[in-house]
Amino acid sequence: MNAAAILLSGGKSSRMGTNKALLKINEKTNIERIRDILAEHFAETILVTNDPAAYQFLGVKMASDHYPGMGPLAGLHAGLEASSHEVNVLVACDMPFVSGELAAAMAEKCGEYDAVIPVIGGKQHPLFAVFKRSAAEEAAKCIKAGNLRMKHLLDRLNVLYLTETELGSFNQLDLDRVFFNMNHPNEYEDAKNWAKS
Repeated sequence: MNAAAILLSGGKSSRMGTNKALLKINEKTNIERIRDILAEHFAETILVTNDPAAYQFLGVKMASDHYPGMGPLAGLHAGLEASSHEVNVLVACDMPFVSGELAAAMAEKCGEYDAVIPVIGGKQHPLFAVFKRSAAEEAAKCIKAGNLRMKHLLDRLNVLYLTETELGSFNQLDLDRVFFNMNHPNEYEDAKNWAKS
């Protein structure tokens, strides 16, 4: 579809103790898994990283933070600034089971909204969500004001929130697995076991 996928390579990974993006599941790095899942649905893939040399093997467009050390909000800002598409799906590097179909469906619902945010089990998931390129300007304002939480940005945007009910036809997907992110070594072990089954 005429939209881009923005992959966030992640921050310090302090809880995992190693770079989550480069952990292997079934002989493929996590970031490769996500790239391959989304490449089937999106016209462009952008990786936001402050260490481009570590990701040359991916063969995708890369962007670095304009505001280093400012977390996922800065990553989103850099990805949107680098994108040549109005509609962009944002995905964190620690989500090995993202659904390309669900990402595309969310992007199609963007319409007049600035962002589409899934809400699963009452929890918002801004790191597997859709943002218009125009949201970069508001993200920059938040960062400059020291408001670094994704919620600070969402409060300034016209957002479509989608619960499990609104996601409708995707209820047969294991949404808990789609939105699973691995932050600790035991969660990485869980992910490897799930990928085998």
